[in-house]
Amino acid sequence: MAIKKVYDRITPSVSRINSRLGMVPQAAMEFFKKKTPKRSGTARRRTKLVNKRTISADYPYAKRLDQGYSKKAPQGMSKPTGNFIKALVKIILKRK
Repeated sequence: MAIKKVYDRITPSVSRINSRLGMVPQAAMEFFKKKTPKRSGTARRRTKLVNKRTISADYPYAKRLDQGYSKKAPQGMSKPTGNFIKALVKIILKRK
């Protein structure tokens, strides 16, 4: 009995989706930085992507800014960034 390989249509789609999802952390970090209030620029400058997937806000007042201390970012940065990520992933998963 011979086994015949049938063309796999799922694997290429999964590969495309994975490659698009790989850009999400960088896009999220850029969005986070844009949402960060700018006074002297320190907060934006010290926000980095760690291990290609974690946003690190390495400055003493990061928690206060994220809690809405600044009038320029009353919702902070994390909540809007989370919403941005959800929307971006939804768009990626709908594309073919």
